Amino acid sequence: MSDIFDFLFGQYKGYSTLDTTLEIIAVIFGFLSVWFSKQNKIWVFPTGMVSTVIFVYLLLKWELLGDMMINAYYFIMSIYGWYIWTSKVDETHVTPISRTSKKEKTTSIFIFLGTLIFVYLVYTNFDKWTSWVAYVDTFTTAIFFVGMWLMAKRKIENWIFWIIGDIISIPLYFYKGFTFTSFQYLGFTFIAIFGYLAWKKSLNKNPLTL
Repeated sequence: MSDIFDFLFGQYKGYSTLDTTLEIIAVIFGFLSVWFSKQNKIWVFPTGMVSTVIFVYLLLKWELLGDMMINAYYFIMSIYGWYIWTSKVDETHVTPISRTSKKEKTTSIFIFLGTLIFVYLVYTNFDKWTSWVAYVDTFTTAIFFVGMWLMAKRKIENWIFWIIGDIISIPLYFYKGFTFTSFQYLGFTFIAIFGYLAWKKSLNKNPLTL
Protein backbone atom coordinates (compact mmCIF):
# COMPACT_ATOMS: atom_id res chain seq x y z
CA MET A 1 0.00 0.00 0.00
CA SER A 2 2.84 2.35 0.88
CA ASP A 3 4.52 1.71 -2.47
CA ILE A 4 1.30 2.50 -4.33
CA PHE A 5 0.85 5.71 -2.34
CA ASP A 6 4.42 6.77 -3.06
CA PHE A 7 3.94 6.00 -6.76
CA LEU A 8 0.82 8.15 -6.96
CA PHE A 9 1.69 10.98 -4.58
CA GLY A 10 5.43 10.76 -3.91
CA GLN A 11 6.12 13.82 -6.06
CA TYR A 12 4.19 16.00 -3.60
CA LYS A 13 6.93 15.61 -1.01
CA GLY A 14 8.76 18.41 -2.77
CA TYR A 15 5.74 20.72 -2.90
CA SER A 16 4.69 23.19 -0.26
CA THR A 17 1.52 22.52 1.72
CA LEU A 18 0.02 25.71 0.27
CA ASP A 19 0.58 24.64 -3.35
CA THR A 20 -0.84 21.17 -2.73
CA THR A 21 -3.89 22.65 -0.99
CA LEU A 22 -4.43 25.13 -3.80
CA GLU A 23 -4.24 22.35 -6.40
CA ILE A 24 -6.88 20.34 -4.52
CA ILE A 25 -9.16 23.41 -4.26
CA ALA A 26 -8.69 24.12 -7.98
CA VAL A 27 -9.53 20.49 -8.80
CA ILE A 28 -12.72 20.64 -6.69
CA PHE A 29 -13.90 23.82 -8.40
CA GLY A 30 -12.92 22.33 -11.75
CA PHE A 31 -15.17 19.35 -11.08
CA LEU A 32 -18.00 21.66 -10.06
CA SER A 33 -17.57 23.68 -13.25
CA VAL A 34 -17.73 20.66 -15.57
CA TRP A 35 -20.68 19.23 -13.61
CA PHE A 36 -22.60 22.50 -13.94
CA SER A 37 -21.77 22.51 -17.65
CA LYS A 38 -23.24 19.01 -17.97
CA GLN A 39 -26.35 20.27 -16.20
CA ASN A 40 -26.44 23.28 -18.55
CA LYS A 41 -26.26 25.64 -15.56
CA ILE A 42 -24.73 29.12 -15.62
CA TRP A 43 -22.65 28.25 -12.51
CA VAL A 44 -20.22 26.55 -14.91
CA PHE A 45 -18.53 29.93 -15.36
CA PRO A 46 -18.01 31.36 -11.83
CA THR A 47 -16.80 27.98 -10.49
CA GLY A 48 -14.56 27.56 -13.52
CA MET A 49 -13.08 31.00 -13.02
CA VAL A 50 -12.06 30.15 -9.45
CA SER A 51 -10.35 26.97 -10.67
CA THR A 52 -8.55 28.65 -13.55
CA VAL A 53 -7.25 31.57 -11.48
CA ILE A 54 -5.64 29.14 -9.04
CA PHE A 55 -4.20 27.00 -11.83
CA VAL A 56 -2.79 30.04 -13.63
CA TYR A 57 -0.87 30.92 -10.46
CA LEU A 58 0.37 27.36 -9.87
CA LEU A 59 1.28 26.60 -13.47
CA LEU A 60 3.12 29.87 -13.89
CA LYS A 61 5.05 29.07 -10.71
CA TRP A 62 5.84 25.58 -12.04
CA GLU A 63 6.86 27.07 -15.43
CA LEU A 64 4.28 25.04 -17.38
CA LEU A 65 3.52 27.73 -19.94
CA GLY A 66 1.20 25.75 -22.21
CA ASP A 67 -1.02 24.68 -19.32
CA MET A 68 -0.93 28.17 -17.88
CA MET A 69 -2.07 29.68 -21.20
CA ILE A 70 -4.94 27.19 -21.39
CA ASN A 71 -6.23 28.27 -17.99
CA ALA A 72 -5.74 31.98 -18.69
CA TYR A 73 -7.75 31.49 -21.89
CA TYR A 74 -10.43 29.58 -19.94
CA PHE A 75 -10.80 32.55 -17.61
CA ILE A 76 -11.24 35.03 -20.46
CA MET A 77 -13.66 32.74 -22.32
CA SER A 78 -15.63 32.19 -19.10
CA ILE A 79 -16.42 35.89 -19.05
CA TYR A 80 -17.46 35.71 -22.71
CA GLY A 81 -19.46 32.52 -22.15
CA TRP A 82 -21.21 33.96 -19.10
CA TYR A 83 -22.39 36.82 -21.31
CA ILE A 84 -23.49 34.54 -24.17
CA TRP A 85 -25.38 32.09 -21.94
CA THR A 86 -27.32 34.91 -20.28
CA SER A 87 -28.00 36.84 -23.50
CA LYS A 88 -31.65 36.67 -24.56
CA VAL A 89 -32.48 35.69 -28.14
CA ASP A 90 -35.96 37.11 -27.60
CA GLU A 91 -37.99 38.51 -24.71
CA THR A 92 -38.14 35.23 -22.78
CA HIS A 93 -35.42 32.86 -24.03
CA VAL A 94 -31.66 32.88 -23.52
CA THR A 95 -29.11 31.44 -25.97
CA PRO A 96 -30.06 27.76 -26.45
CA ILE A 97 -27.94 24.65 -26.95
CA SER A 98 -27.30 24.21 -30.67
CA ARG A 99 -25.02 22.59 -33.22
CA THR A 100 -22.17 24.40 -34.91
CA SER A 101 -22.87 26.12 -38.19
CA LYS A 102 -20.59 25.83 -41.21
CA LYS A 103 -19.10 29.23 -40.35
CA GLU A 104 -18.44 28.16 -36.75
CA LYS A 105 -16.74 24.96 -37.93
CA THR A 106 -14.44 27.07 -40.10
CA THR A 107 -13.75 29.37 -37.15
CA SER A 108 -12.93 26.32 -35.02
CA ILE A 109 -10.32 25.22 -37.55
CA PHE A 110 -8.73 28.67 -37.51
CA ILE A 111 -8.70 28.70 -33.69
CA PHE A 112 -7.03 25.28 -33.66
CA LEU A 113 -4.35 26.20 -36.21
CA GLY A 114 -3.85 29.67 -34.72
CA THR A 115 -3.33 28.14 -31.29
CA LEU A 116 -0.72 25.71 -32.63
CA ILE A 117 1.22 28.59 -34.17
CA PHE A 118 0.88 30.78 -31.07
CA VAL A 119 2.05 28.06 -28.67
CA TYR A 120 4.90 27.13 -31.02
CA LEU A 121 6.14 30.74 -30.99
CA VAL A 122 5.84 31.01 -27.20
CA TYR A 123 7.65 27.72 -26.60
CA THR A 124 10.36 28.66 -29.08
CA ASN A 125 10.85 32.05 -27.41
CA PHE A 126 11.19 30.45 -23.97
CA ASP A 127 13.19 27.46 -25.25
CA LYS A 128 10.62 24.92 -24.03
CA TRP A 129 11.09 22.32 -26.79
CA THR A 130 13.03 20.07 -24.43
CA SER A 131 10.90 16.90 -24.48
CA TRP A 132 7.97 15.16 -26.17
CA VAL A 133 5.67 16.65 -23.51
CA ALA A 134 5.95 20.07 -25.16
CA TYR A 135 4.56 18.70 -28.42
CA VAL A 136 1.64 17.01 -26.69
CA ASP A 137 1.00 20.20 -24.72
CA THR A 138 0.78 22.16 -27.95
CA PHE A 139 -1.78 19.73 -29.37
CA THR A 140 -3.95 19.59 -26.23
CA THR A 141 -3.84 23.38 -25.87
CA ALA A 142 -5.29 23.74 -29.38
CA ILE A 143 -7.98 21.14 -28.62
CA PHE A 144 -9.01 22.83 -25.39
CA PHE A 145 -9.01 26.30 -26.96
CA VAL A 146 -11.58 25.13 -29.51
CA GLY A 147 -13.58 23.23 -26.87
CA MET A 148 -13.82 26.25 -24.59
CA TRP A 149 -14.88 28.54 -27.43
CA LEU A 150 -17.62 26.12 -28.47
CA MET A 151 -18.81 25.76 -24.88
CA ALA A 152 -19.00 29.52 -24.53
CA LYS A 153 -21.15 29.52 -27.68
CA ARG A 154 -23.29 26.72 -26.14
CA LYS A 155 -22.50 24.31 -28.98
CA ILE A 156 -22.92 20.59 -28.33
CA GLU A 157 -19.71 19.75 -30.21
CA ASN A 158 -17.69 21.29 -27.37
CA TRP A 159 -18.00 17.98 -25.51
CA ILE A 160 -16.21 16.07 -28.26
CA PHE A 161 -13.16 18.30 -27.91
CA TRP A 162 -13.26 18.04 -24.10
CA ILE A 163 -13.43 14.24 -24.25
CA ILE A 164 -10.42 13.98 -26.59
CA GLY A 165 -8.37 16.52 -24.62
CA ASP A 166 -9.27 14.99 -21.26
CA ILE A 167 -8.27 11.47 -22.32
CA ILE A 168 -4.86 12.75 -23.46
CA SER A 169 -4.41 14.82 -20.28
CA ILE A 170 -4.94 11.94 -17.82
CA PRO A 171 -1.53 10.26 -18.41
CA LEU A 172 0.10 13.55 -19.38
CA TYR A 173 -0.50 15.24 -16.00
CA PHE A 174 0.42 12.09 -14.13
CA TYR A 175 3.72 12.04 -16.02
CA LYS A 176 4.24 15.71 -15.11
CA GLY A 177 3.82 14.83 -11.44
CA PHE A 178 0.35 16.27 -10.77
CA THR A 179 -1.66 13.27 -9.62
CA PHE A 180 -4.63 15.23 -8.32
CA THR A 181 -4.96 17.05 -11.63
CA SER A 182 -4.63 13.75 -13.49
CA PHE A 183 -7.52 12.34 -11.44
CA GLN A 184 -9.42 15.51 -12.24
CA TYR A 185 -9.15 14.86 -15.96
CA LEU A 186 -10.22 11.25 -15.44
CA GLY A 187 -13.37 12.54 -13.79
CA PHE A 188 -13.76 15.17 -16.51
CA THR A 189 -13.78 12.44 -19.15
CA PHE A 190 -16.76 10.66 -17.66
CA ILE A 191 -18.64 13.90 -17.00
CA ALA A 192 -17.97 15.07 -20.55
CA ILE A 193 -19.39 11.84 -21.98
CA PHE A 194 -22.57 12.21 -19.92
CA GLY A 195 -22.60 15.93 -20.72
CA TYR A 196 -22.67 15.20 -24.42
CA LEU A 197 -25.52 12.71 -23.97
CA ALA A 198 -27.49 15.16 -21.81
CA TRP A 199 -27.08 18.03 -24.29
CA LYS A 200 -27.98 15.72 -27.18
CA LYS A 201 -31.16 14.71 -25.36
CA SER A 202 -31.99 18.39 -24.84
CA LEU A 203 -31.46 19.06 -28.56
CA ASN A 204 -33.73 16.18 -29.51
CA LYS A 205 -36.46 17.69 -27.35
CA ASN A 206 -35.97 21.09 -28.99
CA PRO A 207 -35.39 20.46 -32.70
CA LEU A 208 -35.86 24.16 -33.51
CA THR A 209 -32.48 24.87 -31.86
CA LEU A 210 -30.63 22.71 -34.41
